[in-house]
Formats: sequence, C-alpha cells, structure tokens
Amino acid sequence: MLILTSVSFILFLASFFGLSWPWVLIIYGLLLLISFIDLVSLPSKKQIKLTRTISDKVERNLPFETSVHFKNESAVELHYQIMDSLPQSFERPFPLSGVIEAGMARRIMYETKAPVRGDYQIDHLFIRYRSKIGLWNKQTYFTEPQSVKVIPDITEMKAYLESAQRYLVDEGVIIRKQASGVGEFSKVRNYVVGDDPRMINWRQTAKLREVMTNEYEPEHGKYVTLLIDCGRMMGTELKQGNRLEKAIEAALTVTAAALKKGDYVAVIAFSKNVKVYIPPAKGLSHLQTILNQIYDLQVEAVESNYAEVFHYLQTVQKKRSLILLFSDIRTFLYEENALHYLSQIRRRHRFLMIGIEDQTLNRGAQSEPNTVMEAMTKSMAQQQALFKRREQNRWEKQGLEMLEVEEEHIAVAAVSSYINMLNRGLI
Repeated sequence: MLILTSVSFILFLASFFGLSWPWVLIIYGLLLLISFIDLVSLPSKKQIKLTRTISDKVERNLPFETSVHFKNESAVELHYQIMDSLPQSFERPFPLSGVIEAGMARRIMYETKAPVRGDYQIDHLFIRYRSKIGLWNKQTYFTEPQSVKVIPDITEMKAYLESAQRYLVDEGVIIRKQASGVGEFSKVRNYVVGDDPRMINWRQTAKLREVMTNEYEPEHGKYVTLLIDCGRMMGTELKQGNRLEKAIEAALTVTAAALKKGDYVAVIAFSKNVKVYIPPAKGLSHLQTILNQIYDLQVEAVESNYAEVFHYLQTVQKKRSLILLFSDIRTFLYEENALHYLSQIRRRHRFLMIGIEDQTLNRGAQSEPNTVMEAMTKSMAQQQALFKRREQNRWEKQGLEMLEVEEEHIAVAAVSSYINMLNRGLI
C-alpha cells in the first residue's frame, strides 16, 4: 500500500508533464504483476510445521521454559513472528521473531510463568511470515491442544525433603532436643561428644571395640489434621500471592514432614462449608494425592464458618491428632461460637492455629505520628493490636495455641511447631 501510494503520487505529478494514460496503466500493471508473483511465492500452510512442547505441571510464579519446534519445508527463507495462545494470566514474551532458512528446522525457546493456580488449556500457535520481497505477510495458526496444571510453589517442601535439618537451621529455627531414651528405638551408631552416656550400648561396644550408642526417634503413626481456610480474609494480598497461597504451601511442607516421619495426614479445606476432605493416610505417595486435591483451591467471597468445620472434624477424626489451622487469627477471635466446639476438640486433640501477621497494622502501631491524622491512625492500630493480644491470651488460657508469623516464615514455623510437639510427646 505504501508503494502504491508513492507511485500514484509520482504519476500524478508526472501527468502535468504529459504522461499518457497507457503508460500509467502499464506501470500499475507491472506493480500488480510483481505483487502477485511475490504473493504466489509465499509458502503454503502445508509447507510449515509448528509443534509445542510444554510441561503439563508447573509451579506457581516460578519461571519455566517452553519450546516451539519450527520446520520450514519450503524453498524460500522465512522471516517469522510466532505467538502462543497462553492464558492472559501467564507472562507473554511475544512475538518470537527470527529468520529460518529454506528446508531447515529450529527449536525456539521462550520463558514464561503462571502466577495463578489452576487448570489451563492452550490450543493454538499463531505464525505470521513475510514474502520474499516483503510486499505481503501471511498469517495462519496450528491447533496444538495441551493442558497445563499450575500447582502451588513447592520449593520449601522440596528443601525439607532434601535435608530437613538444613532447611530448619538455615531459617534460624532451633528444634528442642528429644528427651533421652524416649520414643522408638531407631538404630545403633558411633558415640559422639554430647551424647547421653546412659544410652551407650555396652554389648555392641564390647563386640566392635568402639563406643556405640542407641538412637531413639519419636513414635510413628501419629495423626496430623490440616485445616485450610478459604474464606474471604484469606484473599488478602501479600508481597507474593495472598494468604491462601502461603497457607497451601505451608500445609504441603508440613504434610511432607509428617509423611516422611511415618505419620498419618488428613486435610480439610473449608469456607462457608467444607470444600475438600482428604482422609488420613501415610506414605509419601499420599503427598501426591493431597497435592492433586488442593492445588486449585481458590478464595471464596464468604465468611469462614469455623463452627461448621469443627463439627465436621469431630465426626471424621476420632483418633487423637495434632490439628493445624491455617487462617486469619484476627477474624477467628470474633468467632465466639467456635469456642464451644474447640473446648470439646481440645479434650481429645492438640490444637494449633497459625496465621500471618498484618504488616499494615504493625506499621501503623509502630509509626511516629507527625500530624493529627497520623496520631489517630496510630491510636486505632494500637487499639486493634491490644484487642487481638487480649483475645488471643483469653483463648490460649483455654489451651488453644495461636501463632502469628511473617509470611516468609509460615512454612518453617508450622514444621518446627509440629516437630517440637512430636519430640515433646504432646501428640
């Protein structure tokens, strides 16, 4: 169009100098002929092949690579632009531009990440390529239906499975040492400085002529029940994701820790009513079952019904267990109806609630006011903080433990609390 416009302008000027109509028609005819030849030289869709290779399971908000295999079976060089039909929530580093020679194949890589969990369908690959002279572009698409499952970020869970002690120590958590001789016998090992001399195995020491000691570990087969709140307040945005995202990631890490130690793990997700119930089971294979059930949990715009879930818990969990509730503590403190159920639950189970600190409230309570408005804001923040502390103390006097931590440390706090209770024989 640009060339036709330019030629038309030149011919218009030339008409004032006596350019005849036959010459005008001849020039236009040559342009159309060149354009037609350039159009015909474009490869057909059958001469181009596009296929996509993408992982069927990716972790939330972690970059992953996808490859597009491009094969040019035509006899001409192609200047191309490729776009993939990724969902809108994915990062979209398009278009992918480049040149591919005639008869060649190329693997084109691009990196993306998915910030929202769930199931996604990716259907088409779009390509636009230029003709040899460059007068025409042709656009087409290839149908490549593939499904992608975006699961929670399990980085911390992997870190624990690789090395439990290193995972906890790196975060600055000190695990209470288990009482000597308490628990199940694990193995006999070499005595090291600091071991309890009363645990020396004299029979093995005499046989091997090396000082050997018995090692004990907590009893296996304990029950751990994880309650995940999916109510309105769990949608509060944090530095990375929201409260529900952090709760799911922490729950998966605790699950890995408990299953690795041979304990039984059950999971209940709830909001207004119970959404997911996974019966207790042991073995690391159960971890995949839990992940498949809770990976797509979403926040619901309703208030959480704690009384409903505690009543349901009493009907499905008869054996003594450690109950870990991941929720918003400030919202929970207003639930007087839940206290009756919790008092009954406490008689049989060990209860611990874990929440994420409200950084906005903390900053407001610790700020230095310079104006009347800032002073009022600080006083209101301090009032809310005092109310929460007072109510939290009242609930803890009933034997219901509560713990608030920063969002970065919720998984570590949950795992260390579980191990501490296990080592102290509280479960």
